Amino acid sequence: MTSRTEPTESVVRLRMTGPQRRAQLIDVARGLFALRGLDGTTIEEIAQAAGVSKPVVYEHFGSKEALYTQVVDVEFHILLRSVSTALGGKASSRELLERAALALLDYIENSTEGFRILMRDAPPSQPEGAFSTLLSNIAARVEHIMVDEFERRGFNPRDGAIYAQMLVGMVAMTGQWWLDERSPDKKEVAAHLVNLAWNGLRGLSTEPVLKVDE
Repeated sequence: MTSRTEPTESVVRLRMTGPQRRAQLIDVARGLFALRGLDGTTIEEIAQAAGVSKPVVYEHFGSKEALYTQVVDVEFHILLRSVSTALGGKASSRELLERAALALLDYIENSTEGFRILMRDAPPSQPEGAFSTLLSNIAARVEHIMVDEFERRGFNPRDGAIYAQMLVGMVAMTGQWWLDERSPDKKEVAAHLVNLAWNGLRGLSTEPVLKVDE
């Protein structure tokens, strides 16, 4: 089986259009960046793995950092689109939570390299970190679900933003753990996530206080 980051005769000899070559370089770079990170990967390695010369890489992206930013941007939008789709349409709050958890785990399973990249080096365009930016975007989409659920249950809807952050953080941290464990299977992991989140929501106090302050 040929590694995705090793050049083959078919890759070397194939004449590609500009968009095809750009997509190929992004795909090759994804594998190397996931394995070695931004600092540990060189333009020479990317060019060799793609079966092209260094000037070809520079022609399409200008620099290694720009290529890395493009790889991150592609993965960022793939995952964000997946979660946003899961949160769309008519469904109960619990069903939306189940869909979102499964969407993240599906992405981790099918785009492991991309997820590793999102969690590591921050691209120049996102100094705060790609994964942190992504989670903030997802939390903003989850917030309206929490607000609606809080209103239905008689809670202060303004607290929905806090719980959206906690919920997304819980799912994201579990996803990072599952990235390497891969056991139990993703549906069981999602079921446990929803069990904690949903049953915890059912038992919420409308005015929580810390016991230490009593």
